[in-house]
Amino acid sequence: MSVLKNTKSDCQIGPVLVIGAGIGGLCAALRLANAGIDVTIIERHGEPGGKMRQVNGVDAGPTVLTMRDVFDTLFSDIGEKTEDHVTLILQDILARHWWPGTGPLDLYANPERSAEAIGQLSGRQSAQEFRVFSARAQRLFNGFQDPVMNTPVLRLGALAYHVLRDPGLIRAMAPLSSLSGLLDRSFSDPRLRQLFGRYATYVGGSPYHSPALLALIWQAEAAGVWCVKGGMHALARAIARLIERRGGTLRYNSHVTRIETDSDGVTGAVLSDGSTLPARQIVFNGDPRALSLGLLGPQVTSVAPRTTQTPRSLSANVWSFSSPLTGPELVHHNVFFCADPRAEFNDIAQGRIPTDPTLYICAEDRGQGVTPPKQERFEIIMNAPPLSQRKAHPEDYAICHSQTFNSLSRFGLTFAQSPGPEALTTPEGFEILFPGTAGSLYGQSPHGMTAALNRPVAVTHVPGLVLAGGGVHPGAGVPMAALSGRHAAEAILRGRTSTLPSRQTATRGGISTA
Repeated sequence: MSVLKNTKSDCQIGPVLVIGAGIGGLCAALRLANAGIDVTIIERHGEPGGKMRQVNGVDAGPTVLTMRDVFDTLFSDIGEKTEDHVTLILQDILARHWWPGTGPLDLYANPERSAEAIGQLSGRQSAQEFRVFSARAQRLFNGFQDPVMNTPVLRLGALAYHVLRDPGLIRAMAPLSSLSGLLDRSFSDPRLRQLFGRYATYVGGSPYHSPALLALIWQAEAAGVWCVKGGMHALARAIARLIERRGGTLRYNSHVTRIETDSDGVTGAVLSDGSTLPARQIVFNGDPRALSLGLLGPQVTSVAPRTTQTPRSLSANVWSFSSPLTGPELVHHNVFFCADPRAEFNDIAQGRIPTDPTLYICAEDRGQGVTPPKQERFEIIMNAPPLSQRKAHPEDYAICHSQTFNSLSRFGLTFAQSPGPEALTTPEGFEILFPGTAGSLYGQSPHGMTAALNRPVAVTHVPGLVLAGGGVHPGAGVPMAALSGRHAAEAILRGRTSTLPSRQTATRGGISTA
């Protein structure tokens, strides 16, 4: 593990610009600022967090915080404690699940309680099947955490060597199977296949086309789910405050229109007001596809060209609103499953809003150890195709409203106040907020066994230009984006910000290896 030290007096790295204050950019900037580097974050919106955003005080982005150790390490590496800056509340119930006509099924932080609950729902055989599947997920997570998630560059040869040294991993990962195929063999109850297939959507995929390896996502959640007091956005704000305390600068409502380069690499960034910020090191915390499309100028379009050719991950229609609620008792994380998951993913694959969607509800005021107010805050997420598969239509609000709230009413869930168009973020809205994404929330599609190998890594061929974010290795999700920020910071601190034998503008100052 790398431990960053504040060595401002002898640091030889010049100013660093971070374009974008998403979680990847924030984590990179905090490590750099703590090492004594002059860091400036340029953020086009008025607050930090990127997709960890709020709409009228209600979360409108990621809601599930797992892999807390990633953030504990981030804070401890700079001599801080997580609990001194943000309040994380461990959830006893990971999520509550309903199906048409059955449920709820609670999954717990205690795995044996989860097995008992599954046994009550579906019988003793299903409980044992769950135990076996959970052991497989843990085996996969432990087997790939270091050689994939914690390594800055994923190379096929090194990964193959790692797997061959541990043949049991090959059996566990079922390399010729989709996640759906693995689940068909793992569970006799189709409801449980549907439940654990949902984890493919955590990285923007369909269980019918994502590799069985994604079963490891269940282990990330089984190891602990935390609720962030004040919403996920509070975590981004806490990191931003620490960046400023370490001497970094955050410039909000400021938009980069062009990254400038010369024969030696990047030279700075041009802002929308015409001003130029010089820098020999830039962290781009956005979807790499935006670079390839020329949205940051013609000089960096050669970065990550594959992103314009590969399929995009899922998007979503996201509701963020407040209302009194009547119906079944909710916890912080809730899932209302559709009747036929294959029909749902077929709709998405064909570029349609699902006729019968699975709906995730974050009841933001629950799971915090206090009685929720009558006027509760809710975020509802419906998976949807990205704009590369379906263009926006004027009737999208009406379709989404009908599909969402009619579906929930069949479960007996009703909201006293119906949200209006201002409460809905569509794929078109995500493209406006995050240009170059095609509305996709997770970067490239995770479909196919080698999808992870096709994802851009932190270091680019343009000297001084480094990437971070959910569209970069190790992938989508808040912990993964945070790890990408670590990889970006360490590349700069170690003077490894180019794959070419070009100039060196950095020393190893600021890094020590524990």
